[in-house]
Formats: sequence, structure tokens, C-alpha cells
Amino acid sequence: MNHTETHPSFLAHHFSESEQQRESAKLGMWIFLITEVLLFSGLFTFYAIYRSWYPDMFINAHQHLNVALGTLNTIVLITSSLTIALAIRSMQLNNRRQTIILLITTLALAAIFLVVKYFEYSHKFHLGQLPGKFYTFTGIKGTNPHVFFSVYFMLTGLHGIHVIAGMIAIGWVLRRTINNHFSAEYYTPIENAGLYWHLVDLVWIYLFPLLYLIG
Repeated sequence: MNHTETHPSFLAHHFSESEQQRESAKLGMWIFLITEVLLFSGLFTFYAIYRSWYPDMFINAHQHLNVALGTLNTIVLITSSLTIALAIRSMQLNNRRQTIILLITTLALAAIFLVVKYFEYSHKFHLGQLPGKFYTFTGIKGTNPHVFFSVYFMLTGLHGIHVIAGMIAIGWVLRRTINNHFSAEYYTPIENAGLYWHLVDLVWIYLFPLLYLIG
């Protein structure tokens, strides 16, 4: 048995075997995802506190969100979660071409999500439905409607940043897949990018009803 067989090219020098490297990478990703969950948990707590203080205003203000666009984005992200899961499965089966197609599809769906969000944001900017002192809209009953839009932009804006970060990660593994860096024996970076993307999807699944369907 030669050195290449005992020590594959993808195996880092500080790991004794590929399974150890894979499990360490996944553990690191799960720890990172826990910190992300803690971040959003704090923001959800912020949301709960302000909604308890201004329940009627939150219900009145949420009616000015576009439920159709929110629903579309929910479908888009759920579909993208499926495509990246299928990409991981394709790599497990050593089907590089299908993996590339599915990763590109995932990126396209993520781009659609951001485009839809751009049109949502543009409409709110036009109406003056902005956070804090920048709020100028006068068509919502209740005290301090700017608070709702502060919460809306904070939650959806941070989520949008995570979407962009996820696209960068997926783009990176796509490039490496095209360059034939992965195989059925080594696909951990794709798997970890998928885990991150599932978190992005999961957060939106909570944001959608909390912001768009609270009435």
C-alpha cells in the first residue's frame, strides 16, 4: 500500500484518518450553528417583548407587509433546502455533474429570494415605512408603528446577510466541485455548507409567520 492510499490528498496532516477529519469538521460547524441560533434567539426575544408592549400596533402594521411575496420567498427557500440536500446526496453517489447542477440551482433560488426582498424593501423605502426616526408613513393606527418596522428590518436584514453568506459558501464549494476536489470519499465542505443553508431556511420559516401572519 503506497502513501497516497494510506494518506489521501484531502486528509489534513493533523488528522490520522478521513473519518476523524469529517467528524471534527461537522462538530465545528454545529458549534458555529449553535452561536447563530443564540444570536437569532436574542432577536426573537426582542420581538416578543415589543409585541407584548404593542400588540394592536403589531397586528395593524403587519397588514402592510406583502404576504404573497413572503409566501413566494418561503417556497423558494424550502425548495433551495431540498436542492442542496440532493446535491450532497449526488456527491455521495459520486455524481459530480448532478451535484454541480443542484448547487447552481440552489444559488439561483437564493438569488431569487434576494431579488424578491429587494422589491419588498424598495416599496417600503418609497412609502417611508422605515425604522426609527426615518419612519414617515402615516397610514397605520397605533402607537409607535416605527417599532414594528425596526423589528422587521432588523430581523429580515440580518437574515438577508446570512443568505448572502450562505451563497458565498455554496459558491465556494461549487467552484471546488467544478475543479473536481470532491468525491464520494470526501464531500464534507458541501455537507457543512448544506447545514448552514438549512439554518438560513429554518430561521426564515420562523420569521415568515412572526412577521407576515401574526394577524
